[in-house]
Amino acid sequence: MISIYVPDLNQAIDFYTNTLGFEVNRRYGPKIASLIHGQIPIILEENDQTTHNQNIKTSRVVLGLQTENIFETVNALKEKDVTFIVEEPTDCPPGKYISFSDPFGNILEYLQFRNTEQAKVQQEI
Repeated sequence: MISIYVPDLNQAIDFYTNTLGFEVNRRYGPKIASLIHGQIPIILEENDQTTHNQNIKTSRVVLGLQTENIFETVNALKEKDVTFIVEEPTDCPPGKYISFSDPFGNILEYLQFRNTEQAKVQQEI
């Protein structure tokens, strides 16, 4: 389970559902919601103490999502006016990735594995 603190829960739910394809699993009152994307569950928690610094381009924790076609994913995110950190699909050891931020500065990545066998091995880990 990954928890993400946000200053505005409704805006976060809108971004994670309408932009990234998560589904609301359950609301736990006005300030906490659980969402799911395939096998990835997350908790969004509204927190008034959350800080946001648009100048930060790295993070110790990054939410990574898998895609079958990184180029289609980039185009879909561009249509949603996402703020990119790494906009062009970039080579990395497992395949290609892009990096972007949510409206609150949390960093996310999409990864396309080089082939489906590697993806299957990754899912088994």
